[in-house]
Amino acid sequence: MSNLVSSQWLEAHLGKVRVVDASWYMPDEKRQPAREFEAGHIPGAVFFDIDGIADRTSGLPHMLPTPGEFSKAVGALGIGDGEMVVVYDGSGMFSAPRVWWTLKAMGHNDVKVLDGGFPKWKREGRAVETGPTQPAAKFFTAIREPALVRDFDDVMGIVKDNTAQIVDARSPGRFLAEEPEPRAGVRGGHMPGALNVHYRKLIAEDGTLKPPDQLRAAFDAVNPNRPIVTTCGSGLTAAILMLALDEIGASDVALYDGSWTEWGSRPEAPVVAR
Repeated sequence: MSNLVSSQWLEAHLGKVRVVDASWYMPDEKRQPAREFEAGHIPGAVFFDIDGIADRTSGLPHMLPTPGEFSKAVGALGIGDGEMVVVYDGSGMFSAPRVWWTLKAMGHNDVKVLDGGFPKWKREGRAVETGPTQPAAKFFTAIREPALVRDFDDVMGIVKDNTAQIVDARSPGRFLAEEPEPRAGVRGGHMPGALNVHYRKLIAEDGTLKPPDQLRAAFDAVNPNRPIVTTCGSGLTAAILMLALDEIGASDVALYDGSWTEWGSRPEAPVVAR
């Protein structure tokens, strides 16, 4: 079953699902997603702050919080146990998969991504709501799903023993250390044995995820029948890879939450720079 829903489907089911705006942008874009949310969002949506609903003690960007912290934050957004959630973002297909994965990693499986996001919704002339939201809090139970998450030690073991395929969503230039890393103190390059599938290869010009045959072609070097770990700069676009892999039937896929920000800053982590 697909993890995607169309704008037409969502419009017809707005009163039956919880809609979440998961917009997040790179710092150099100088955009303010919370302010943009108040300026316009899908009716009934709430804003999920990717940097706010996170472990802010780790020193790494938007890492998974504890289940207790997540339960409190998501319940405060008016999302309760057993409710279907549809996540979208202001880019079309960029940060929404991160929140899709986060909810699944916290045990909430009934979650979908709006294909094409808010840009497609607006292009089609569908209703837009403005202003802040004040949802009534609900009871949300987060139970961490360890099969979907990998940490530094896990990936060190994978690099050593080749027990899974590592797929990196960053640009080829960053993967090959031909472009500088955007975060200070982080080396360029990639993990030994990693494969590079730039996340932009998976997204069509209209911001939707490409159809399954094109996704399979993008992952031609990846065996969907073997375990896979996705990674990127900070664990965000790695979720786009995870979403795409799920769409083409890969069943054993996890995300390295610390991703390259952690790996490239740890001196004991082996790095290939070509």
